[in-house]
Amino acid sequence: MASKKSILFILLTLSTLHYTNTQTVPNTGHWKLLKKSIGISAMHMQLMPNDKLIAFDRTDSGLSNISLPDNRCRRDPHDQTATIDCSAHSVEFEPKGRNVRPLNILTDTWCSSGALSPNGTLIQSGGFNDGDRVVRYFSPCDACDWVEEPTGLAVRRWYASSQILPEGRIIVVGGRKQFNYEFIPKRSKQDYNVYNLPFLRETRDDPSENNLYPFIHLSIDGNLFIFANNRSILLDYVKNVVVKRFPDMPGGVARNYPSSGSSVLLPIKLDMGATAAEAEVMICGGAPAYANRMANASVFVPAARSCGRLRITDASPEWEMEEMPIERVMGDMILLPTGDVLIVNGAKRGSAGWGAAREPVLTPVIYRTSDRSFEVLSPAAVPRVYHSTAHLLQDGRVVVGGSNTNVRYNFTNVLFPTELSVEAFYPPYMEGEQVNRPRILSVDPADEMGQMSSFAVEFDLRGPINQSELYVTLVAPSFTTHSFSMNQRLLVLNTGRVHRGPEGRYVVDGLAPASAAVTPPGYYLMFVVHRGVPSRGKWVHVFMNRGVDGTI
Repeated sequence: MASKKSILFILLTLSTLHYTNTQTVPNTGHWKLLKKSIGISAMHMQLMPNDKLIAFDRTDSGLSNISLPDNRCRRDPHDQTATIDCSAHSVEFEPKGRNVRPLNILTDTWCSSGALSPNGTLIQSGGFNDGDRVVRYFSPCDACDWVEEPTGLAVRRWYASSQILPEGRIIVVGGRKQFNYEFIPKRSKQDYNVYNLPFLRETRDDPSENNLYPFIHLSIDGNLFIFANNRSILLDYVKNVVVKRFPDMPGGVARNYPSSGSSVLLPIKLDMGATAAEAEVMICGGAPAYANRMANASVFVPAARSCGRLRITDASPEWEMEEMPIERVMGDMILLPTGDVLIVNGAKRGSAGWGAAREPVLTPVIYRTSDRSFEVLSPAAVPRVYHSTAHLLQDGRVVVGGSNTNVRYNFTNVLFPTELSVEAFYPPYMEGEQVNRPRILSVDPADEMGQMSSFAVEFDLRGPINQSELYVTLVAPSFTTHSFSMNQRLLVLNTGRVHRGPEGRYVVDGLAPASAAVTPPGYYLMFVVHRGVPSRGKWVHVFMNRGVDGTI
């Protein structure tokens, strides 16, 4: 039998080993609860230029947990859950103060789309039942509320996608039983034209329709990359001509709703002329085309682990396939200020839909775009499956909300209860004492940055600066729903060498992008990144086309 001294020695040794191991574990980020309940489930989410989040779910799922002010109510005799509803289904959430303001939205926003106009107004479209032709507007002011235009769309759109265009208009593509596209806001009779897009009919996988919420990215030449199911095209939306058909994505997996993978346009790097030479799309996760049908029969097939990268500007592009550490359906791909990609939320089996998935994936991963490597990060405590969302914040955190907005806001006797909380994920670049964040002091100009205009960013930094590891990025805030962040975009700007400014501060000069196809007009967050650590973002207004304001 071991002596007391030997036992003590063993315990001390194990304690030392444990301490050493914990000190050498790489930073993997951490989670923090922002608000236990914002009153609704954040099915849709958009960051506004005043750093407040607009979140909403659907109006036909029963009473939410937050009331409308001034005894206002929504009356809908066709609503099967609540014909008189005095609760809010949209809120404004301020992450810094954690304040929640209920908003009044009258028509059903279930499975709709949106984009920020050049003047910072959220233009949001479509939905279900009485909301399927509605266009809604929300401006970023302290007392603003939703303004709804009942016939803002020419046709009904449910599960459609939106994209801001170089001229400031918004294109709305697809939706259930809609194999076409149109433009908003409407300013003339011609704007009510609907343009046929046979590609959406070709990619329909009946009855699961794995081409809903198509992935749309504006390419640097002004054409649209559109991906549905496992196929993709480059569309000249002005002439309504398919410019290019890309190879099918390998793997035998569907990537769009309800198989629900996710997609990003990878960082666009500007050259000395402030133009871009290439654009590359990345798509990760999803599930077999039959996954939803099998889930309805209580068979939950494994989700996909594969990712594909496609340089859509190449003459003869081919998919380059990679493997994530974890299989994932209903994941969200979020561009971080550094240019890396965070993949968060979702499940390992099944598909999108209520009760259609199993084994929630609690661990996010980060994809390093520079060396194409994946890192597994710290796990969350709350499962985020169907109808969950994620969004980059101005301070570099990623806010996560929503999940399973059950009918009548059911919290009991369901596999995944309706989730009203919002959390923040702190990426590894915000971890530890080694974090030395740049701090932007000013951007000149910030209010109006035109094509090829010069700008100067003044910032400070503790400690020595490494010019070879410093760059400036612009990030467009996205509209996130159903595993796709519409309008998400990140540019690595053309900048010169850092020089000393007043009072020992640093100044870096650069050129704004030369083309509205590269940088559509609107509000962007500018970040200074040094040695992989971003500053807090600074809002700048990129105004490429005068006279475009996006108002009603």
